[in-house]
Amino acid sequence: MIAGPFDIARLREAYRTRRLTPADVAAEALRRIAAYPDPAVWITRVPEDAVMACAHALAKVDPDSLPLFGIPFAVKDNIDCAGLPTTAACPAFAYTPTLSAHVVERLIAAGAILLGKTNLDQFATGLVGTRSPYGAPRSVFDARYISGGSSSGSAVAVAAGLVAFALGTDTAGSGRVPAAFNNIVGVKPTRGIISARGVVPACRSLDCVSIFTLTAGDGLEVLRAAAGFDPADDYSRHQMPVGLPEGAPRFGVLPPNEREFFGDAENAQAYERAIERLEALGGTKVEIDFTPFRKAGALLYEGAWVAERLAALKTFAAEHSEAMDTSVRVIVTGAARLSAVDAFEGQYALAAAVRAADTEWARMDVLLMPTAPTQYTVEEVNADPIALNRRLGHYTNFVNLLDYAAIAVPAGFRADGLPFGVTLVAPAFSDAALGAIADRLHRAAESGMGAARDEPLPARSRVAASAAQEWIEVFVVGAHLSGMSLNGQLTTLGAVLRHEAATAPDYRLFVLPDAKPAKPGLVRAPDFRGSGIPGEVWAVPAARFGAFVAQIPAPLGIGKVSLQDGKAVSGFLCEAYAVEGAAEITDRGGWRAYATKSLAP
Repeated sequence: MIAGPFDIARLREAYRTRRLTPADVAAEALRRIAAYPDPAVWITRVPEDAVMACAHALAKVDPDSLPLFGIPFAVKDNIDCAGLPTTAACPAFAYTPTLSAHVVERLIAAGAILLGKTNLDQFATGLVGTRSPYGAPRSVFDARYISGGSSSGSAVAVAAGLVAFALGTDTAGSGRVPAAFNNIVGVKPTRGIISARGVVPACRSLDCVSIFTLTAGDGLEVLRAAAGFDPADDYSRHQMPVGLPEGAPRFGVLPPNEREFFGDAENAQAYERAIERLEALGGTKVEIDFTPFRKAGALLYEGAWVAERLAALKTFAAEHSEAMDTSVRVIVTGAARLSAVDAFEGQYALAAAVRAADTEWARMDVLLMPTAPTQYTVEEVNADPIALNRRLGHYTNFVNLLDYAAIAVPAGFRADGLPFGVTLVAPAFSDAALGAIADRLHRAAESGMGAARDEPLPARSRVAASAAQEWIEVFVVGAHLSGMSLNGQLTTLGAVLRHEAATAPDYRLFVLPDAKPAKPGLVRAPDFRGSGIPGEVWAVPAARFGAFVAQIPAPLGIGKVSLQDGKAVSGFLCEAYAVEGAAEITDRGGWRAYATKSLAP
């Protein structure tokens, strides 16, 4: 018998040291599944002989040759796995695909071992985990409480230690709410970086395949294997990595008047503790206006986007509505009242929310939210299924509509033994950098992994550690400053503003003659002593640093610039010949101050 959680880091080390084989792990996973008391976790299982055959086939493979060598996983049953029925938790809808979803193919090719298909809220419509004829998976900490949905079975399978990771889907929060309720990590990637080909759609333009793991590092490992452009998926997107300042991020929080926990004082206190924890890690708290995010979230079920759920199921709903869960049927078929005018008005409302939210993002790098305001018992949800479900999406519904990346992480336990979770949200394509921050926050909470709440997290994975280093700092002093004429060359590459800074005293600043647009030249003068030239430090994604440098015209170039704090970073320097006879503005307070007074029209 193998003791402890199935975290990927632990399994990988055991494989490398030959202490375990894939057959050992597969056999233990099957034993745990058979012994687990909640039968509602699974809908369909891979036959045991097929699981073991897959495990034995890996015995001839070098463990280091496959990124997910011998890692057991599960798949939400709205995602196709060849030869296994896809039910979407509706037996009348079931079909058996001959091909697996693109993401499942990638994971199996990476060495992972599929164990079966997990339960869900029917047609991935719900955040409760109770809308299934196959039963309602329960919280791993208290069977009276819901597991969260719609990816209920996948979350429980990971939290209970039955698999190392599981796939879910996330349109309104289905990959995050169950993570919070079961003390695990829920990775909600940027839309489109994991192909949704082979996934039963909920809202096709918004759907994301999500990942449940025990640690953020494991989540990044799986994401790296799962993500990839798929030309056969119309919504697939190429990855364009965006950096984030891991060490000292400005993180947005809800102001007190926007903290809605529906009377749950313990969750309110737990959110405040999570804020204090991120501050202790070096972050800077910024209270934001939640209004645009809240308005965007309301569009998902109260606006035209609910019609996308009907578009996905219109034929089935018309012919087999009696086979649908009552709550799901009310939500989906109710969309028939919506018109094309409603759809356009929804687009206008979303565009306004995006513009208003952009104003808030200018003040922060990441957003720290409660994953869910509270948690309910199965009995409470059954008594009021739609209203209580709506409450659970209060802090999750906006994320896909506004095209953000998000990672839900554990954030401690309440006095009653239930877990609390928070979600870190950041702009699209920041997934890897966001995972590095999430990893630090999870470790600081000391809340263990899933049901193993006292289990220490393994050493930080190489993927989580490297994610924080996938950018290069650049010091700018001129037209690339925020709000200036060439700043777009940074922002379009996904660069983010780190902080204001100034050079060491031995630098001089000149106005370059005939430059269009106007720009300065920074020159180091070893015998000069001034007060330093003010500027900004930006973080540029390492993969795009070369593209940024290629845009820089002579006589400017990138070299090492010494700052007042003693650090040396990459920055703009000018060849000395170009400033001969040029106007010097060293004592004018920097380029922004000079341009505002001297270059204004």
